[in-house]
Amino acid sequence: MSDTPAVPQHCPTPRELDDLELLSTGALAPITRFNVMVEQRAPASVVETAGPDSEALISLSLPEEVFASAEQAGAVELVDPEGLPLARVTVPGGEVQPLTHAQYGPFRDLYLTPAEARAQYAGRTWVPVTDALTVAQVEQVRTLGPVVLVPLVGTGTPELSPVALTRATRLVAETLTDAAVVAVPLASHDDPEADHALGIQVLATYAGDDPVVALADDPDGDYAPEVVDVVAADRPAPDERGLVLFFTGLSGSGKSTLARALVDKILEQGSRTITSLDGDVVRRNLSAGLTFSKADRETNIRRIGWVAAEISRHGGLVVVSPIAPFDETRQQVRAMVDEAGGAFFLVHVATPLEECERRDRKGLYAKARRGEIPEFTGISSPYEVPTDADVVVDTTGRTIPDALEDVIRALKQSGYLDLTSGPAVEQRAPASVVETPDAADELQRRTLDSITSSEVRVDADGGRTPAVEQRAPASVVETPASESPLHVLFVCTANICRSPFMEVTARHLAGPDAEIEFRSAGTHGWTDHPMNPDMVVTLGPRGITGHEEFRSRPLTKAELDWADVVLTAEADHRQFILDDHPALFRKVFTLGQFVESLGGHDDLHGRALLEAVGAQRSAASPDLDVADPYRRGAEASEAAAAHIEQLLRAALAALIGTESKDPA
Repeated sequence: MSDTPAVPQHCPTPRELDDLELLSTGALAPITRFNVMVEQRAPASVVETAGPDSEALISLSLPEEVFASAEQAGAVELVDPEGLPLARVTVPGGEVQPLTHAQYGPFRDLYLTPAEARAQYAGRTWVPVTDALTVAQVEQVRTLGPVVLVPLVGTGTPELSPVALTRATRLVAETLTDAAVVAVPLASHDDPEADHALGIQVLATYAGDDPVVALADDPDGDYAPEVVDVVAADRPAPDERGLVLFFTGLSGSGKSTLARALVDKILEQGSRTITSLDGDVVRRNLSAGLTFSKADRETNIRRIGWVAAEISRHGGLVVVSPIAPFDETRQQVRAMVDEAGGAFFLVHVATPLEECERRDRKGLYAKARRGEIPEFTGISSPYEVPTDADVVVDTTGRTIPDALEDVIRALKQSGYLDLTSGPAVEQRAPASVVETPDAADELQRRTLDSITSSEVRVDADGGRTPAVEQRAPASVVETPASESPLHVLFVCTANICRSPFMEVTARHLAGPDAEIEFRSAGTHGWTDHPMNPDMVVTLGPRGITGHEEFRSRPLTKAELDWADVVLTAEADHRQFILDDHPALFRKVFTLGQFVESLGGHDDLHGRALLEAVGAQRSAASPDLDVADPYRRGAEASEAAAAHIEQLLRAALAALIGTESKDPA
């Protein structure tokens, strides 16, 4: 038998995996090795320029026991998160022997080695990218001729997530005459000057003799239209992010009771679905077999944290309430959630030990003081008080509703979750609605006499007529439902093409005296952009004004609450809304779906019609969608306009009460 010690395996951090890939491909040349150290030992000082001494920046931190074993064996084998061996690294030397390359990951085909990149793209200009490009930056790149856009997607480097940055860069490349994309996992090492110097070195290695051009800073510029949706999806508003509500405190502090009360409050409001990972439930289903030793308790917390982080990755809301006595483990969970793109909200239930003991119905504290329960938090094992809690709650002498208010106020202030409003239950109008004859007559006159879609022609000058758009006010004085105007909200993607056309056309068709108000917004709406010029051209031949002062806006919860009915251009827009606001399903339709659902309700109008259609509607089939005309030219814009007009005439005739609901 061989006496040679076995080479230990170790899974590096994401940053270290990025460094390993660049070392393996030669991208960090002249750096060829890791600076290997024991975990938590401070690295050597980093020089300001990326010269030979900058090896200190490229470090590999090993747990103490792994480091000791690796020293005996002379090497450590680095594996990916799934256990695939990637490389052997000598210890203590740090020399890298590649075994294989990374086998998975989105856009993996774009991760070329410097040699591969130079062979494919010699003679081009290389442009490093760390954020989605603005309009001005795209124009800058257009002047450079054939280019290679290089998204720097290493851990901590890009402004967007690596996947979003790569996707956004590819979308821009598709608009350029001759552009390629090469992804480079250049990680951040928390030293801006040294990282910048290292980035220059890596780009020079990829470019060889070809020029490298930096993008001009444009912090206030608008993102290029191609990437707006990508940026919006990658940077959701605080109240749209995945959220982990992490309660920590001593046994008996009231943390589980508070957590359950918060879950109930969220469910009562109905604005979001929620998952509860309570300690005892988790131990039965996720952590069965673990003991109450310090190591196993920490493993239990990390398992909870990993599941919670994955829920947050997909925009979910999760509440957890373990004791979690150690700051290191709480920080590990916070890091998991941050990496997943979620928000981490820490609630420290700081009820004093004396009060927790007084409440102890199970006698656990007494047993711990008698030595019958080892490593009991607060007695024989420490509780490390959080210094980074978002809210601190002492439940001593307080009712649960009173203590819960502290959490609710802090959540509202954070912007993550507002539970101060009532349940998200749709307010329905009485079945009988008094109609205004003048409004119905005006709509009938306009729809039957003034506009005929088959006679539409586009003038050479677009037929534009200056006008001031009458936008609905931000606040509306509440009146009884039967007397207040009907509120209709139109929704598309960016709020510059289809939904503003719906808004101004609907206002034109309804007439000034109709008891109905219109607004529009975008699921990924741009802010303060005018209506798309190609769609503006379609208004003139129809005699429609009202676009001059129009400015786009993103969809908000306030807009949804204002609306009696929400009509979207596509089924995807409808699903986008219902994913976040499932309680609104009875009032959100595609425009085509709404018109399809009108059959059998000839005697109903206004809110009575909305109630009936909300209870029994046709499917939101994509076949009923209004096609997106953006950047597809005048013909596509006119086709969308004609389709929308046809549907609006039927929808408004039904809502306001004219004779025909036939969209033809």
